[in-house]
Amino acid sequence: MGYPTRMPLTDYLPADFLELYEVHNYRHAAEVLAAGCPNEFAELIDALRRFRLTRADILAKGKNESEIPKRVASLFRPMRWFETRIHGDLVVTVETHTDEGTEKTETRLDGFMDGHKIDFVKNRVAFDLEWNSKDQTFDRDLYAFRAFHEAGVISAAVLLTRNADLNEVFKALGVMRKYGASTTWIGKLLYRLKAGRNGGCPVLVLGITPKLIEDWPQ
Repeated sequence: MGYPTRMPLTDYLPADFLELYEVHNYRHAAEVLAAGCPNEFAELIDALRRFRLTRADILAKGKNESEIPKRVASLFRPMRWFETRIHGDLVVTVETHTDEGTEKTETRLDGFMDGHKIDFVKNRVAFDLEWNSKDQTFDRDLYAFRAFHEAGVISAAVLLTRNADLNEVFKALGVMRKYGASTTWIGKLLYRLKAGRNGGCPVLVLGITPKLIEDWPQ
């Protein structure tokens, strides 16, 4: 099952980072990232240490709702974390052993792995943000992580979303209806991971807390 690893996260993440984010470690993701992808993991930690949002970001309507993903992209794109898509065909070989020898037949399944996309990938690390989409988007993300991992493209993934403490901020700002229970927040993600929807892919979950709002009283 996909239960979080019971290991001290302070061995892998700085104390100030753990103050800013709610963290859940599935299938030893932090250990895999620290040991197998240290440069990318260090870049990711550094970028997210610098990430902040504002009350204006939370209150924004219409096309400006994409401001928070833009802030994240502005941190990762300059370090060459790019959107990546994978495609794959499957060739199945059947060997039949007869008295005369071995006969082989092949069946090709085009598009067996078709168009799985992750917004930020660098070398063997995947990273994605879900701020305020429909919660079913998590199924798409976890399936993409799983596909990339099973294809041998990535070693682990990191998924950033809202944590439950932000609900108090939304209520105070009068926008709780906009950020409803059926949108992407950490409560909608963790049970999917516990059910193993990420397959064998290690996933590090990061929850955005009110401490990241630069103009909110702490």
